[in-house]
Amino acid sequence: MYKKSALLVIVWLIIANIVNAQVKEPNLGIIPAPVSIRQTNGQFVLSQETVILADSTENKAVKFLADFLLNKYALKNQLKANTGVAANNAIILTASGTDGLAPEGYRLKITPQQVTIAGKGAGLFYGIQTLIQLLPLEHGATVKLPGVEIEDYPRFGYRGVHLDVCRHFFGAQFVKKYIDLLAAYKMNTFHWHLTDDQGWRIEIKKYPRLTQVGSQRAQTLIGKYTDRNPQYDGTPHGGYYTQEEIKDVIKYAADRYINIVPEIEMPGHSLAAIAAYPQLSCDPSKTYKVGETWGVVSDVYCPTEYTFNFLQDVLTEVIDLFPSKYIHIGGDEVPKEAWKKSEFCQKLIKKLKLKDEHGLQSYFIQRMEKFVNSKGRSIIGWDEILEGGLAPNATVMSWRGEAGGIAAAKQNHNVIMTPGSGGLYFDHLQGPASREPISIGGFAPYSKVYSYNPVPAVLSADQQKYILGVQANLWTEYIATEDKVEYMLLPRLFALSEVAWTPLANKDLNNFELRLPRHLAWLDKAGYTYRLPKANGAIDTMTVGTQLNVNLTPPFPGAKIYYTIDGFDPGETTLLYDHPFTLDVPEGQFRELKTVVITPAGHTSLVSHAMVSNKPALAPVSFDGTTPGVKYKVMSGIFTEANQLEAAPVIDSGVVKTFSTAAFKKNKAYGVIYTGYIRIDNDGKYLFATKQGDGANILIDDQTVVLNDAKHGLYHDGGEVLLQKGYHKFTLKYFEATASNNNVLHIYMTIPGKPQGELSAESIYN
Repeated sequence: MYKKSALLVIVWLIIANIVNAQVKEPNLGIIPAPVSIRQTNGQFVLSQETVILADSTENKAVKFLADFLLNKYALKNQLKANTGVAANNAIILTASGTDGLAPEGYRLKITPQQVTIAGKGAGLFYGIQTLIQLLPLEHGATVKLPGVEIEDYPRFGYRGVHLDVCRHFFGAQFVKKYIDLLAAYKMNTFHWHLTDDQGWRIEIKKYPRLTQVGSQRAQTLIGKYTDRNPQYDGTPHGGYYTQEEIKDVIKYAADRYINIVPEIEMPGHSLAAIAAYPQLSCDPSKTYKVGETWGVVSDVYCPTEYTFNFLQDVLTEVIDLFPSKYIHIGGDEVPKEAWKKSEFCQKLIKKLKLKDEHGLQSYFIQRMEKFVNSKGRSIIGWDEILEGGLAPNATVMSWRGEAGGIAAAKQNHNVIMTPGSGGLYFDHLQGPASREPISIGGFAPYSKVYSYNPVPAVLSADQQKYILGVQANLWTEYIATEDKVEYMLLPRLFALSEVAWTPLANKDLNNFELRLPRHLAWLDKAGYTYRLPKANGAIDTMTVGTQLNVNLTPPFPGAKIYYTIDGFDPGETTLLYDHPFTLDVPEGQFRELKTVVITPAGHTSLVSHAMVSNKPALAPVSFDGTTPGVKYKVMSGIFTEANQLEAAPVIDSGVVKTFSTAAFKKNKAYGVIYTGYIRIDNDGKYLFATKQGDGANILIDDQTVVLNDAKHGLYHDGGEVLLQKGYHKFTLKYFEATASNNNVLHIYMTIPGKPQGELSAESIYN
């Protein structure tokens, strides 16, 4: 069952003090946590009279600080050259005092007399970002900064965040806003995914049809691409960046010490380009159109001389625009059907004495790598570029778990870790699937992101050196708006920044959660859309007991908690929570608590839902059957809730000894109700749970125990019930609206005193 860990009231008081910079929390609220921090006595008072002294007044980091203080704090501080003479009431920005400091590192010292930030290049900028985090959110004519000494530098040299602008397009101004967030949390790489099946987003002057045709799709899929009844919105979608816009974004990023890695996909994910220039395919006689749905497309580049010349021309223009050492060439999810059917490809495989189509892909990547290398650059590819043999100088981005990264490091190739299994796919869910916005699936709350270690223990010390860093990916199949991009990024970006920057020994999730409220308050004040956590202490559960104890605190000061106990959803017109209380649950009844958090800027959290039942243990029912297995009824139809199944026509029925739904998947969309009797050997509290995509409910003796309902991605949820010894009626309602192979139904049961185990249909009787 899904639960949000609670913080005690005394801990909340500590958080409130952190926000007001009045207590000495070890890291002073800074994210990512520094390498070394020592708090000292006294405060520095920043005012209009404070002077900024810099080695170079033209330094972009220096200008960034001066502009920030003017725009955000209305402080017009005079900017002067640093002569090295001691000064009071000054912020000193210098490269002096950086001896022995690691790359991108800085030293920050705040005394009552002055603030000194020592750093070179990016290091000075990151010291400024730390200083900015120490500034209070609310202020008057002066701003007080705590006394502190910090020495800091990153754990990894590559700290990246990706954005897919192909599935849905986002304009240059929003990309700049995205870059601002990355820079604020000391990330140094923006991976810009510019081409894919659903849209070509970069102007290439030699091939104008790439944007004239390839940047526009006629319509977009509604809902999941695995839906058994696909529908489309009928609305054209498109957009691209001119080369002038790209130059402007590159400069903007560089001013914030962000390197942009462009991605030009090949040989797969190339349908938009093929729609513009069909001669890039293995069958130019076909009619192609820009992709309107998601998933893997079978039409890929054909490895002809025309294609290689085309890609070299494209990459020449890309390399002329982007100063990045790395050029990302994709290489992932390349179906081989078109190559297998192509007479040209089969002859080429024989001519080059390649083993198979995987070898042909390796040939393709290696040939493009030689070209990129000839331009003084290096390629990055997704871990599929390992298949058929790795290009000699390639860096591998390991996304299908860590196996690709481990294999590449063992071959002495550089690696960037970005596995979905590590919580680094920010298009995955952050909470209960039935109540989160539509996503591709998966589950990656910030706690999972935070716990990820990019350096696999199976690698030797020498091999670990090839792990350059870590990256999170934000794919936008199900992200059509700027607000949703921010919602999916925040606050997970904060956890990622600590994974990328902070030494492993300094990481502490509990301390991170102490620092998080201040940053949520900053997001709220700055107008960002973000996933607002539920109230601390609010849980989603169905449990048994005689009381419901309610002890809540908001995620940050200023946010308010509203609640209901009548089953209706809470909001600003319902009860305002202002003190702990206890709800007694009379015998034979239940109590239901729903809560929501609303911030000063109007952001709302998900609604929490806790139900406590004080009904007596369910008495056994009369049953004397001995045949193992469950009865089933299959209904055909499109369902959004499991309770809709009862009224649907039955198209099949029988008895099975497994909860496998493989036999029912021939139906475009279906639901199934399983019924039987489960034997309980001892009185006690029993827990049931389901894990599946789409909706499932479990009822024991017609009482709902598990409500893992609605159309959603793979998710695990459960509840508990008191049962007396004997047989009890078991009902499982499940529907599947999507055709995904990931939709495997799992049923779990926890017997008192034993760990959770998977419940077999064979242990139920009919």
